[in-house]
Amino acid sequence: MASTIFIQTPFQSKSLNKSLNTHFVPSFKLPVSLSFKPRTAAFSKRVHIRAGLIEPDGGKLVDLHVSEPERELKKREAASLPKVKLTPIDVQWVHVLSEGWASPLTGFMRESEFLQTLHFNSLRLDDGSFVNMSVPIVLAIDDLQKASIGESDRVALLDSDDKLIAILTDIEIYKHPKEERIARTWGTTAPGLPYVEETITNAGNWLIGGELEVIAPIKYNDGLDRFRLSPVELRKEFERRNADAVFAFQLRNPVHNGHALLMTDTRRRLLEMGYKNPILLLHPLGGYTKADDVPLSWRMKQHEKVLEDGVLDPETTVVSIFPSPMHYAGPTEVQWHAKARINAGANFYIVGRDPAGMGHPVEKRDLYDADHGKKVLSMAPGLERLNILPFRVAAYDKTQGKMAFFDPSRAQDFLFISGTKMRTLAKNKENPPAGFMCPGGWEVLVEYYASLTPSDNDRIPQPVAA
Repeated sequence: MASTIFIQTPFQSKSLNKSLNTHFVPSFKLPVSLSFKPRTAAFSKRVHIRAGLIEPDGGKLVDLHVSEPERELKKREAASLPKVKLTPIDVQWVHVLSEGWASPLTGFMRESEFLQTLHFNSLRLDDGSFVNMSVPIVLAIDDLQKASIGESDRVALLDSDDKLIAILTDIEIYKHPKEERIARTWGTTAPGLPYVEETITNAGNWLIGGELEVIAPIKYNDGLDRFRLSPVELRKEFERRNADAVFAFQLRNPVHNGHALLMTDTRRRLLEMGYKNPILLLHPLGGYTKADDVPLSWRMKQHEKVLEDGVLDPETTVVSIFPSPMHYAGPTEVQWHAKARINAGANFYIVGRDPAGMGHPVEKRDLYDADHGKKVLSMAPGLERLNILPFRVAAYDKTQGKMAFFDPSRAQDFLFISGTKMRTLAKNKENPPAGFMCPGGWEVLVEYYASLTPSDNDRIPQPVAA
């Protein structure tokens, strides 16, 4: 059954438009506790029901892969070029860029693009229009690498095994303002930010931008490549299914029945709005995640069980892996997550509490306000074409023995099972209340936590591959 569900297979500087309209979908109500009131115009406008998928940013998808007949020529050219070694996360960004997730970007950012991203969360195109771009997609180099490049206008990009990944052409090298980058992306320079410690703190003091020529599609050979559909492949699949709406749900956690309730209810509402065949894009993040997140291989195994158990309808669900690394940059990063799904064909995006957030690395509190992500998405420049679907809060209804939408008039009947509580139950091989998660999915979670082995310092468990 799984095979029917899992598909195998330069900018100008600018000033922002000051008259931004919010773009929540009018027929979706915000949670009761949310005091934010979007502009009335956004709720009075009609959602246009039309056939065909939303256009990608810039009007067409970028494809940065070298054609197969040219590959050997490019490899010979690369042999004489200065070399830059890529980290695994750099390779993930090459993957993202090469397939068009960041369209219309055609390579690692040059300084003008970097500064627009940091200061405006958008990029101005040559025709005066702008697209959203909220996280820098950049490549850092150190002083020695910069010196070795010299006057060359091209460099070869190699992975950790010295395999040629791409050629970067028409390059520009500029200073890497680490503190400014961190402060503007995360809103803090507090120590302990996972992506910062992994990729920025010890990175070089220079950034190199340019046009990418990617030698071949990026493969990870981890048994999951068949789930890594590109935007082009996803669009073809949506068209094959005759989708007239695509609603995207990103997650980096196991799926429980509250998630499933939200997704099935979203489809019901879209049908009520007049769409004939809304398709769900269940899109787990597949790039870098922090050490205590459930690894991708285990999450995919759990998602498969959820679908096999019939929690979601395989005829109206496409499961694929989103290759981007995770920043945990809250309202800033969630704009990137939404923008990338436009390029994949989604015209609706489900957003919940504290999207892309995390606990403060120093203080005992959340790093971001839990409601700011959905508020920012409703106003973000360049995302006006995307309809934002705010979460309805789901919790375990003790009177019904299942997950249900929270009713504040009988709050005593509901049980909120936090991620911490869920992990504790799984680690202790205890079962959650019946109806919280399908049995097959819960068994995978228990199996994952049982597989953890203590690290050398006996503090951070090391996951075993699924």
